Amino acid sequence: MSGHSKWATTKHKKAVIDSRRAKNFAKLIKAIEVASRNGGPDVDGNPTLFDAIAKAKKNSMPADNIERAVKRGAGLESGGADWQTIMYEGYGPNGVAIMIECLSDNRNRAASEVRVAVTRNGGTMADPGSVSYLFNRKGVILVNKEKGATEDSILEAALDAGVEAVNDLGDSFEVVCEAVDLVAARTALQSAGIDYDSAESSFMPSMMIPLDAEGATKVFELIDAIEELDDVQNVYANFDVSDEVMASLSQ
Repeated sequence: MSGHSKWATTKHKKAVIDSRRAKNFAKLIKAIEVASRNGGPDVDGNPTLFDAIAKAKKNSMPADNIERAVKRGAGLESGGADWQTIMYEGYGPNGVAIMIECLSDNRNRAASEVRVAVTRNGGTMADPGSVSYLFNRKGVILVNKEKGATEDSILEAALDAGVEAVNDLGDSFEVVCEAVDLVAARTALQSAGIDYDSAESSFMPSMMIPLDAEGATKVFELIDAIEELDDVQNVYANFDVSDEVMASLSQ
């Protein structure tokens, strides 16, 4: 989920160890299958597949699960579903704009389940295009500070590769570039010996809506409900929660 990045990063790390582990694996497998289907099973010639596999490995997915997903996506093994990417748009509490990315083999089911989750949790669906203009497609790389990277070392390594910004998220750095520069940016980091947790194309909001504790609680509940759906792959939102509000919510 992308909105306030510190919260997103915390959830990303928790997802490895909490009760959503199996659901997280399912989403990672879908991403691998789709990347393999669209660009072929050769990792060297398919950067999207490379990044999907790298993320799965970071989440401790067994190698045989990854290999089977690649084969299913490429049609080398039976059982692969016809995953279709579907984007839904909507608004949450306090006017927060939300984009919901699904990978589904059943459009009617996905649409129905997303609509129910949104409307039951204080949100409303929106027409296509009415929300997406508030977001830009970007490449986003997460670099864990525990590996010793600094903002200066990241910029030195990847500035010429198209990196636009390096945001401090507390325990990691968020490296932002144009989506078309994602491969060049993560390759530059690799060449400099800088390890990263994930590299993927994402939607980043062009404007943010600040939330108080009540608004943040409602938005978090809405996004949690959406993310619980099997067809939902990613949720993007344009909210911002201050450190002070986050601290009050965690008490």
